[in-house]
Amino acid sequence: MSTITTPATALSDPDTRIDWRNLIWVAASLGIMVAAILSTNAWFLNFVHVVTGLLWTGIDLFMGFVIGPIMRRVSFPVRQAITTRLMPRMMFIMPTLAIIAPTAGWFLAVQYGYLELAFPELWWLIAALVITTILSIQGVLILLPTNILVYLEMRKPDPDGERIGRLMRRYVRVVAFQGCMQVLIIVIMARFATGL
Repeated sequence: MSTITTPATALSDPDTRIDWRNLIWVAASLGIMVAAILSTNAWFLNFVHVVTGLLWTGIDLFMGFVIGPIMRRVSFPVRQAITTRLMPRMMFIMPTLAIIAPTAGWFLAVQYGYLELAFPELWWLIAALVITTILSIQGVLILLPTNILVYLEMRKPDPDGERIGRLMRRYVRVVAFQGCMQVLIIVIMARFATGL
């Protein structure tokens, strides 16, 4: 039998708390990235780059175009229950992916000699760097703080719906932009994969 989570019980629910033990998985992931970089094994480094890039892009697109529209249409208690369980996990996953995918990509570009490309092929690399930089900066400086602020507000016994609405409007605009940028980075990566 399932129990109904009210704002009061949500505050004491262990699933709604930030579990700092997740930093172990973050450190392990960063350790794998460092091992891939130091190994100079192109396959290993490419694997780390592709897997983290797919996860980053996939989660971004799923959250922006599937979960986002659903969340806007459900009642506040349902939104509160989902947000207070989702955000404590997302705040570890997304920044980690946003660090590993571009870092591994940079070292892969160096290893494959992409920094030595001449124009016009070099524009593909510049485009990848610009888009990835924008995605990372927005993710770490806008989306992560917004997620934390919404999470903290949702955990209050009497959340400020107007403040959450303002934060979420900004969040939705940035996520929509990120979704478009993620599609562009897929186009660029497909170009790299098939040869410039």
